[in-house]
Amino acid sequence: MMLTMIPNGIVSVKVASRMVSKPLLTSKWTSSLRRIGLKPQTRTLHQWKSQQPVNTVNNNNSLRRFNWNPTLTRPLMTATNHSCAKCNRDPEKLKAIMSREILPRNVTPLHYDLQVEPNFETFKFDGVNTIELKVNDESIDDISVNSIDIDFHSASLGGVDATSIKTDKESQVTVLSFPKGTVKNQLKENESVKVTVKFTGILNDTMAGFYRAKYQDKATGKTKYMATTQMEPTDARRAFPCFDEPNLKATFTITLVSTPELTHLSNMDVNKEIVRGGKKFTTFNPTPKMSTYLVAFIVADLKYVENKDFRIPVRVYATPGEEHLGQYAADLTAKTLAFFEKSFGIKYPLPKMDNVAIHEFSAGAMENWGLVTYRVVDLLLDKENSTLDRVQRVAEVVQHELAHQWFGNLVTMDWWEGLWLNEGFATWMSWYSCNEFEPEWKVWEQYVTDTLQSALSLDALRSSHPIEVPVKRADEINQIFDAISYSKGASLLRMISVWLGEDVFIKGVSQYLQKFKYGNAKTEDLWDALAAASGKDVTGVMNIWTKKVGFPVISVKENGNEITFTQNRYFSTGDVKPEEDQTLYPVFLALKSKEGVNTSLELKDRSMTVKLDDADFFKVNGEQAGIYITSYSDERWKKLSQQAELLSVEDRTGLVADVKALSTSGYTSTTNFLELVSNWRGEKSFVVWEQILNSISSMKTTWIFEPKPVTDALNAFARDLVSKKSNELGWDFTKDDDFATQRLKVTLFGAACAAREPHVEKAAIEMFEKYSAGDKNAIPALIKPIVFNAIARVGGKDNYEKIFSMYKNPVSTDEKLSALRTLGRFKELELLERTLSYLFDGTVLNQDIYIPMQGMRAHKEGVQALWNWVQKNWDELAKRLPAGLSMLGSVVVIATSGFTSLDAKKQIKQFFDTKSTKGFDQSLAQSLDTITSKAQWVNKDRDVVISYLREHGYYKDQVII
Repeated sequence: MMLTMIPNGIVSVKVASRMVSKPLLTSKWTSSLRRIGLKPQTRTLHQWKSQQPVNTVNNNNSLRRFNWNPTLTRPLMTATNHSCAKCNRDPEKLKAIMSREILPRNVTPLHYDLQVEPNFETFKFDGVNTIELKVNDESIDDISVNSIDIDFHSASLGGVDATSIKTDKESQVTVLSFPKGTVKNQLKENESVKVTVKFTGILNDTMAGFYRAKYQDKATGKTKYMATTQMEPTDARRAFPCFDEPNLKATFTITLVSTPELTHLSNMDVNKEIVRGGKKFTTFNPTPKMSTYLVAFIVADLKYVENKDFRIPVRVYATPGEEHLGQYAADLTAKTLAFFEKSFGIKYPLPKMDNVAIHEFSAGAMENWGLVTYRVVDLLLDKENSTLDRVQRVAEVVQHELAHQWFGNLVTMDWWEGLWLNEGFATWMSWYSCNEFEPEWKVWEQYVTDTLQSALSLDALRSSHPIEVPVKRADEINQIFDAISYSKGASLLRMISVWLGEDVFIKGVSQYLQKFKYGNAKTEDLWDALAAASGKDVTGVMNIWTKKVGFPVISVKENGNEITFTQNRYFSTGDVKPEEDQTLYPVFLALKSKEGVNTSLELKDRSMTVKLDDADFFKVNGEQAGIYITSYSDERWKKLSQQAELLSVEDRTGLVADVKALSTSGYTSTTNFLELVSNWRGEKSFVVWEQILNSISSMKTTWIFEPKPVTDALNAFARDLVSKKSNELGWDFTKDDDFATQRLKVTLFGAACAAREPHVEKAAIEMFEKYSAGDKNAIPALIKPIVFNAIARVGGKDNYEKIFSMYKNPVSTDEKLSALRTLGRFKELELLERTLSYLFDGTVLNQDIYIPMQGMRAHKEGVQALWNWVQKNWDELAKRLPAGLSMLGSVVVIATSGFTSLDAKKQIKQFFDTKSTKGFDQSLAQSLDTITSKAQWVNKDRDVVISYLREHGYYKDQVII
């Protein structure tokens, strides 16, 4: 799945140990249980059936511990015998495995034969599901399946009807009970058994399971619906009764039923299609063995474009009138599949690849095997009317989802704690392939300011979590679809690939995929493959990075030519406690000097000292591949700020990011940050400029509630920094401009507008006036969002009406979303309230509800208005965005993290103390940590910053008359 990234590290996304039944209860295993506080007990099957909540050894000697729910005929299992020797040697991992809430393993799925028929008038769907089951314990005649919002009509096992069908909503489990001996009797004639369930589900509007997506027909303007799916992580159970756990893989045969004019799509190609009784029945070929969260099917009015360069059909589907915008993605899909096949030495195994634009979608995209679904804006592309960011975003998302066809689909994480194996790899591979196809994008330079900083930003909070975080319940899963699983996971892979060498890394990854294809794998399996390919102790080095939360700050102390490096846990709040600073990370120092980069230095202990031949120039973390930040003395920061010519783009970008982070946390004075970026105003790389301006923007949002003379002075500082270069480069774009030149022009034009540089702002206003008067060529597409934002800063009801009109009648999806975000940037209270009113009246789709909120976070008036609105409308907001969707957590973060005082933090906490925070408690904690960090930064360096701004002529003292 692809994250929908939100500024300042906020993300909106939609958001299994290998359990076996064969090993005996060994003394080694029972001692492992005792070490983690569990006492193995032997109880009879009679005691289990009489609803006694005890640990049980069943007739197959398979240990289970049950968390009993009295509404069920059978419990939801929270542990089972585990055969992995590595886990048995790791008490913490064993304890995490034992605490998982999973289905009983008396049966496991082999094949699903599923038929569904959506009804666009009642917004329900009818289904028939026959599941072929492997029987692991023939003495048990109950079958437990996952389900939510499913109305069961009947259930039968080999023609024998169920005696009861009981659903527990809290555990999301339905137990089908059959007469005693039914399973055993079925096995006398068959190697497996089949259970058939007839049911009705809800074609919901919450973007989960099998749901309806609303859109306006291009030809008629009428409201229409498409029926589509989003199963990850645990919403397949909303679409059909199933064993909704990633390591319970099976094959699937899907049949879709509807009126004949609608298109039917699923993971596989069509086996047969017939029209009978005025309805179309489409049956697809059986899938490979896969997890339930990858099942997909769509019933809608669709058209497509295709690319025929690859050996199988490659198509992009969209609702009529928009399909032509899919050609870029179709062409990219074909060459990316070929590239990944060559890279991994494994062919894409399905007979077709479809990409589909979905009008309401909670994530950026979803990697369903053979049927990838996307937000419209992340798939369809009008290059002539799109920004550079939009073009790169579409390319990144498409390649991310295609990488998942191998990482996640072919080889799936064993349990959700291994989510990073899916998402970290897909993120890294999207950069890897982008670098192959678009070298001028300089993606490994952009990685430092994008992926790495996203990871460090979240991981610097006390409420962060390890890359591998224990997951017990379904409602916990969505919260780990975040910058740790994606960005830190990808950053870890980047660090490993640099350490081992890219060729060796790819070789090891290919061997990992070959060994576990069509199965499930754990992180340790990847380390073993990379160790075999490289001959290095990958497990010993990398386990700490995946199992421990956070990252270190490396403090550098100089004594002549002797340099001492010391590592400590880093917090953006700068208040690490001794008990939080126990982990010693294996740190690749990559010490850069005038002679090159020394890659042999590894900091394994708390401190180490090295001697340099020449200490005039050195920089830690050469090329910025390590997951840490480096703290230098004031003298060294001053020297580095004057040695830009000795530093690579990655180095300069990393230094800017590091000194800003160190300023935030108190490791260094904010003066060092301001001095460094001031000295680099002649910078030529758009990547470095983007990091400079991102860091300044972060500082401005931290100081947003400070008195006007202070915020004006920060604006004056930013204006002085970019004014000369932005005016020199200009804002005219020609075909002779390469990507880097265009990107630099856009970046500096945007920064100058944000700082209200007079010449640039005047140009933006003139462009907008011509554009709104009918000249659609007046604003270059690359800077249209910037121009819109400039108009919002000018403000006024007339300008608001013009932006709103562009939202309602856009020339492109890019313009539509830019206009929507801009509506939140107007500061007038009347206009802010009007924008907020659109969130619930149908003007804004649920999937886009956070976009105008993003605009409001740009100014203090919007921050306060948004929070007031959220408090008044909380019940409706929670209803529209259920806790099961991580979008609610993202909205909470947007609505709260803009504040910068401990008083505001206290008020926010008090509000949520009276609410259920299930499903977003971690997001809320991270937001509160962010507020704490900002409050402490301002309180620590308020006077230092004012002094610097005054000394350099930016701060204008108020004259009292």
